[in-house]
Amino acid sequence: MLKVEYVRDGLIEELHTGVWVTAKPIKGFSPDNDHNTPYFLRSCAKPLQGTLLVDYGIELTPEELAFCCASHAGEDCHIKVATKIMKNLRINDMWLKCGVHAPLSKSMQNKMIVRGDIPTPLHNNCSGKHLGFLALCLANGWDVNTYEEPTHPLQVAVKEKIYNLCGVTKDYPMTTDGCGVPIVSMPLKNLAQGFVSLLKYPQLLQAIKANPYIFGGENRTDTEIISKTENLIAKVGAGGLCVVLNVKECNAFVVKINDASTEARRFALFEIINRLGWGDIKYDNRIKTIAGKVVGQVVVSV
Repeated sequence: MLKVEYVRDGLIEELHTGVWVTAKPIKGFSPDNDHNTPYFLRSCAKPLQGTLLVDYGIELTPEELAFCCASHAGEDCHIKVATKIMKNLRINDMWLKCGVHAPLSKSMQNKMIVRGDIPTPLHNNCSGKHLGFLALCLANGWDVNTYEEPTHPLQVAVKEKIYNLCGVTKDYPMTTDGCGVPIVSMPLKNLAQGFVSLLKYPQLLQAIKANPYIFGGENRTDTEIISKTENLIAKVGAGGLCVVLNVKECNAFVVKINDASTEARRFALFEIINRLGWGDIKYDNRIKTIAGKVVGQVVVSV
């Protein structure tokens, strides 16, 4: 079992538990590969969904392709890419079904307050995925007004594609994701295998690797991992999930933190990456007072 302990002056003050699984065994490590509980993929599914943009030959620059697979922070650079996609592919922003929320970026929230700007659907962290969905609808002559429905040809194709990439051979529960579209579930090992299958899509992986900030943004853990390592692609998802693909080793691992703590997830990810020898990410695991005195540390057990 994966454990993240916040130890303050010798006492465990917080305990976050979880699991981690790998697509392939790794010598010297014992991940929870026999853990077969299904979980909803949430935003971890975005690069898997993005393969359809390649399959159907949608004309996108690498930056735009990365954006369509992103959980972006809603900063000016992200809105610029979104606007460019809409203009080039003649997508009407009124078609977007993702809803409106404030940018994930706190800096951008402050900028918008000063400027008097109001959030739009483009600030939604899933707007890139939805623009990709609309691009697929236009390319195939599918109805753009109902693309979020589970029976829509787009969503049927998305489910089939994800199941194929992840090697899923039976149905697992589906739900509606936070942005209003269907999302599948499966055991984490299948999710890890799906990311290894992305090696068949080098243009997609290269687009993400070349545009880590467009793929995430301010204080986004996946952006941090991609930027600080040579061979890794990472994608976070709600519910304490994150997938990390090592393109050189042709292997991947998934972390799931049970209480969905994003901070505990970040510590677990960095520690696992470093222990596997997949990177050497410097991070501060010390617990400090407001004045800076060190009173403990965060300890990860795998």
